[in-house]
Amino acid sequence: MIQSQQLLQPILRETASQTAGPYVHIGLAPQAAGFEIFERNFGNVLVDDRTEGERIRIEGRVFDGIGTVLKDVLIEIWQANAAGRYAHPADRQPGKVVDPHFRGWGRACTDFDSGVYSFDTIKPGSVTGRNGRAMAPHISFWIVARGINLGLNTRMYFSDEAQANAADPVINLIEWEQRRATLIAQREERKGGVPVYRFDIRLQGEGETVFFDV
Repeated sequence: MIQSQQLLQPILRETASQTAGPYVHIGLAPQAAGFEIFERNFGNVLVDDRTEGERIRIEGRVFDGIGTVLKDVLIEIWQANAAGRYAHPADRQPGKVVDPHFRGWGRACTDFDSGVYSFDTIKPGSVTGRNGRAMAPHISFWIVARGINLGLNTRMYFSDEAQANAADPVINLIEWEQRRATLIAQREERKGGVPVYRFDIRLQGEGETVFFDV
């Protein structure tokens, strides 16, 4: 009887995958799509007037495999504060304190016309990683858009931290120097004294950004 019941049970097949689709903004960043749904929106400004550290702005665009600028991308970043401490209870680095005026996490959408995304934040400090090795200042990125089944993870490093970058344990996992360069944001000066770090992301093709399986 048990064997007969087992034979009658339906075979469950894998559900078809679905990319993020054009509605990702409505669910995750409705304000960018013109909807005032949430009382408090998750935005691209991680700082306030009392945040410690050097103010910076991150700007860039996302390109597909043939060099077309994508204009419906959602990007999230996660970073340490100026002291190199994450705003997370799992970060127990000795001697580093949480900055109560720094959120440490941001969400932005690319502009629907220009395709440019931006974040207003601070330059992070060095984080002590596994085995006590110092990591170069960096910012973690998560990218999602139409045509992407799983969010893509990458890192942004700083062009004016060449010495720290050369010793970074993650960058050194990348064999080719040309591939490492895809993770380096270039510093540009901006009016008002706030430096801009330009970080373009290429999903495929020539100059494809290095992505991590995390």
